[in-house]
Amino acid sequence: MVTATTADSSAPAHIQAYLAAVDDLFNMELRSEPAQVQQLVNRVARFRGKMLRPSLVLLAGLACQESPRPLGRAHVVLATVVEMSHVATLVHDDVLDNAQIRRRGVTINHLHGNEAAVLLGDLLISHAFYLCSSLESQTASRLIGRTTNIVCEGELLQNFRRRDWNLDESAYFDIIYRKTASLIETACRLGAQESTRDVTMIDALARYGRHIGTAFQIIDDVLDITGQPATVGKSLGTDIDKGKLTLPMIHFLATAAQTHRELLIGLLESPEENRVEKVRQLLIPSASIAYARRRARELVDEAMETIRILPDSPARATLLDMARFITAREL
Repeated sequence: MVTATTADSSAPAHIQAYLAAVDDLFNMELRSEPAQVQQLVNRVARFRGKMLRPSLVLLAGLACQESPRPLGRAHVVLATVVEMSHVATLVHDDVLDNAQIRRRGVTINHLHGNEAAVLLGDLLISHAFYLCSSLESQTASRLIGRTTNIVCEGELLQNFRRRDWNLDESAYFDIIYRKTASLIETACRLGAQESTRDVTMIDALARYGRHIGTAFQIIDDVLDITGQPATVGKSLGTDIDKGKLTLPMIHFLATAAQTHRELLIGLLESPEENRVEKVRQLLIPSASIAYARRRARELVDEAMETIRILPDSPARATLLDMARFITAREL
């Protein structure tokens, strides 16, 4: 049973203490004797944000209960493992994108170089599996391992399909499921299966996670085009700069007049320093931004519908609110 006394005041009241316990465990597990390593670990703490994925582990666990009772240590461990895995992907993503800003702070790779950032990401993954092995059942370890494999496959697929102007929506959705939605789906499944053996509820929460995870990435891709760095809090325009087609660009290439299609491809292939801004100016007034947001809303609606079968509870209400927030967010 969780006994933490501190909590994130922005989190729902019914999971504040659990998130505080996750935060404590995260910091304790990553404590390192070499001062240089600890310095990097301390810096990566700013990447934690709103702790969406650990919150989903906890909320899924609470939402599956037939009668309210405290979550146990396993839920806190699983939430921490998921967060470690996620932060590792952020550190590695910043290397791949040559990003300079993350959570309104300077990235590890920009401060300390790509080598240190890659090694730190590896350290986070190593700690995640070490912590997960402390659980009696290894079912979670196998699921986390399978999911990290899928995430890596997604990153590799996206890397292979850079500057592939024929990338279609089917391939795009496969990539974003692997690189983003799969871990969110797993967070929900882990939390649920730790609380219940009811396969119907477990699968419903997993589908919820998959749908909101996909919607989350679509909105993230939209904000990479339409957002402002000061608001979003990270480097923007990286998809354009790296030649990674996202849903607004895919839709534009499929529906725009041939001259506009050729213009977009020409800008994406251009070495001009201001090509990112020119692409933004071309896409923002188009119908493709609205199309991407609509697809995200459809996924959120599906996610909300899948968990209507769960017992009415504060946890289910929070899951519904979190789904609604995804398409409204600007950061």
